[in-house]
Amino acid sequence: MLSMRFDVGRAALALGLAAALAAPPLSAQDDAVPVADVPGEDKGTSENMRVLSHVELGEAMTVSDVELEQDLDRPFAYVGRMFVYGFDVIDLSDPAAASVLYSWRIEDAELHQGPGMMDGKIFAEGGRNYYVQSTQFGQGGPDADLGAIVFDVTGLPDTSAVREVARIRSPDTPGGFHNIFLYKHSDGRPLLITTTRSANAHVYDMAAVLRGEGGLVAQIPIPEGMSGLRPGQGYHDMYAAYDPATGQDKFYGGGAGGYHVFDITDTAAPTHLFSVAGIPTVPWGHTFTPSPDGRYAVGEVEYQYAPLRIFDLGPGQRGEQRVISRSIAAWTADWRNLQHNHEVRWPYVFVSGYEDGLWVFSLEDPEDPTTVAHVDTYPGPPGVGMCGDRKCNGNFGVDVRNADGLIVGSDMSTGFWVLRMDGFDGWNGEDYGMPNISSVQDWENGPAPREATD
Repeated sequence: MLSMRFDVGRAALALGLAAALAAPPLSAQDDAVPVADVPGEDKGTSENMRVLSHVELGEAMTVSDVELEQDLDRPFAYVGRMFVYGFDVIDLSDPAAASVLYSWRIEDAELHQGPGMMDGKIFAEGGRNYYVQSTQFGQGGPDADLGAIVFDVTGLPDTSAVREVARIRSPDTPGGFHNIFLYKHSDGRPLLITTTRSANAHVYDMAAVLRGEGGLVAQIPIPEGMSGLRPGQGYHDMYAAYDPATGQDKFYGGGAGGYHVFDITDTAAPTHLFSVAGIPTVPWGHTFTPSPDGRYAVGEVEYQYAPLRIFDLGPGQRGEQRVISRSIAAWTADWRNLQHNHEVRWPYVFVSGYEDGLWVFSLEDPEDPTTVAHVDTYPGPPGVGMCGDRKCNGNFGVDVRNADGLIVGSDMSTGFWVLRMDGFDGWNGEDYGMPNISSVQDWENGPAPREATD
């Protein structure tokens, strides 16, 4: 078993993040929600999942999210490093021998407060490649107003060519950006969508940010009357996708009141379309990811015993309902714990399951999710982590490379994992009768069909 050390002082330091993640206790379950079979105590690794590499990254509770480059010619992954205030670049040129290629740490790290580096995303613009690292620093130290740092990583694997090119600050909403999402809008702009310590998500034009301009082009509010049991709080996580059926760019946000969908085709005037709200024991949404066609969605709530819920968004997408108030199914690896972030590659959902490790389930039948594969990345001890007894330790983030199906995970305490699932050698939505839409962006062409030009 991997030997780990947990710093109780760091647990106290994590209270700021724990407050951002806090959720009320379970009081009731959704009616008629099927839950996946609960595995035994020794979850192990399923026969169809292979561990190619495991890279330990140091002290427990210092690893946050992971982002995987999609171009096979750029075999790099980026891992946020909370509390040590930086990020690591992992070399995946040989997935069976992954290693740390480069590490960056913020200046005056010892003066900073809070968890620091959380989410990370990549984008391309003007023939160059960039990595955006979100930051979440507390009051009492430097950079409480800093939301993200942008790095030019075009020159990798030459680490001397990595350079910081911009910092995004939000002085009106100090506390940083807990989560970010990068989206290629149908008008061609690379947009960074961020959470803030306010009731609004912020949208930045990254081309403008690179030019040295402020870049803030929109604010997406929590819909009026949807604050639920968490008044005054905004979004926690978000996703954006083009809808080929309607020709709209759509925002999917989890936050106060539940989950909310906006039309952001005109970023100057985001329009609320519908919400998933009024669900028992779901006063807020954590993560909200739709299927490629926008028909179904996976929603997470951040408290122990909460499953991932599956929603049929059809009535909302068709304009028949402004509020969807029930799930059609649910899935969990172990009802005693909770699941965290997820990536949808229809019909598969790849889940970073905290203490349960990394899991994959299928939505081939959305009303009957079935477990497909798993690997236990976290050996314990249980209940020792950032959220006290809410099981917030273990596998934090997951990502998938569409070109060849490579899977990576970031475990808060055990480090970086490289995996393959038998029979999953890549993903294109069209192979499953779906639009080829996921969190992966086509930075060169964008999501919308383009008219032919002479």
